[in-house]
Amino acid sequence: MHVVIMGCGRVGSTLAHSLEQQGHTVAVVDQDQTAFRRLGSGFAGRRVTGVGFDQDTLREAGIEEAGAFAAVSSGDNSNIIAARAAREMFGIENVVARIYDPRRAEVYQRLGIPTVATVRWTADQMLRRLLPSGAEPLWRDPSGGVQLAEVHTPPSWIGQKVSLLQEETGVRVAFVTRLGEAMLPTSQTVIQEGDLVHVMMRTDGVAAVEAAFAKGPEGQGHS
Repeated sequence: MHVVIMGCGRVGSTLAHSLEQQGHTVAVVDQDQTAFRRLGSGFAGRRVTGVGFDQDTLREAGIEEAGAFAAVSSGDNSNIIAARAAREMFGIENVVARIYDPRRAEVYQRLGIPTVATVRWTADQMLRRLLPSGAEPLWRDPSGGVQLAEVHTPPSWIGQKVSLLQEETGVRVAFVTRLGEAMLPTSQTVIQEGDLVHVMMRTDGVAAVEAAFAKGPEGQGHS
């Protein structure tokens, strides 16, 4: 999968290397050309100098072929504008924005943009937003057979009940993060835009679970 990252600070460069090590192609966008020094000579991806929410810059970075977009520059406004551009102009479903002001998180979540506040930011949290299967599980039982993970929920599941999600994907929903707050769902809880769904699943079934999530609900006309 191709991933576009806006911002080549410590956060962006670490994320770029992590994704590349997992076999993904990466393009990094930054206004400051000297920032790309952080990537080092071993980075094989694209380095694009420009504003991360400019359409031509995003196209140069391969946004039209991308499966995910991360906005991790030093500016909250730039990050959210870029994340919305990636989603609304180019149809990238899997986007995430880093923010410095946690008070803005609720606003961004209402826009359907998952956010990670700086005070609790780690590269692994960002990876979970972009590539749930590529990050370490949030928890794993001592035997290694069962794990807790945050799974990307495509738009096709919005408006569906948690009970249907569990029935068709084989997971157990442990909790849902909504507008920055964790909640314990019931079988009647309906998935809303911006929800982050945390599930318990068998470790040997991760690929099948992700395929079921991506497929969407049966009978809804999703492929």
